[in-house]
Amino acid sequence: MNVSDLELKDIKKLLLPNVERVFEKCNTVLSIQPHPDDTDIAAGGTMVKLARNSCQIIYVTVTDGGAGTAERSLSWESVVSIRRKEQESAAKILGVSKLIWLNYRDSELEQTMELRSKLIMLIRKFKPDLILTVDPWLRYEAHPDHRVTGIAVSEASLLSGFPNINHVDLLNGLEPHTPNFIAYYWSEKPNVYVDITEWIDIKFKAIMEHSSQLSDGMINILKSVFRLMGEKAGCKYAEAFKVLTPSTLHCNIYASEL
Repeated sequence: MNVSDLELKDIKKLLLPNVERVFEKCNTVLSIQPHPDDTDIAAGGTMVKLARNSCQIIYVTVTDGGAGTAERSLSWESVVSIRRKEQESAAKILGVSKLIWLNYRDSELEQTMELRSKLIMLIRKFKPDLILTVDPWLRYEAHPDHRVTGIAVSEASLLSGFPNINHVDLLNGLEPHTPNFIAYYWSEKPNVYVDITEWIDIKFKAIMEHSSQLSDGMINILKSVFRLMGEKAGCKYAEAFKVLTPSTLHCNIYASEL
């Protein structure tokens, strides 16, 4: 839907107040990623920046990463072990506080009530100000784990504040909680850029821990991507996000324009 710049500005002010400051006042961030390495690659600069400002960073990795190799000599179990160790090392570099593993099989993730319920429980347990995940609406995204994770996280963020949904959580001592914002990385239409120029070296130090997944060529491509994002943000290096509130994830015809 096409709207004028004035209309869009008014709508954005109404639906997303102070969205440009979303990363400035975070006490807890819950980053729910499809695989080990997704958050570090897409948002590692933002993560270390927040961690250095005393924000608690929690990673939830949905799949085990066992499909992530082209080496026929490596078993599934070996790849899972390698990637877990890589994520643990990278997390220490960035200042991530806690790692949670859901251990679904890589490349086989399906949209289930079980997955959504686990995510709702985690949102209620850790009460994040901000949830970070991959954008499931990216055109041409062929990886099922990315699409499924992004949708499941979106549903959980929308529904975690309703006490009659997953009521068993309340019986177990948890309370409904709705995060203030959800930020999607690898989004086609970002609305917030984070200047990571100061943190770019630490970001790539963490990325390099995922050596089983990256080549020199891929590293160069990634540096170019974040340099391009920086140009759009008016700085040297940046990371880009589509930031919405959970309430804007339902019946919102303007969501793609915000």
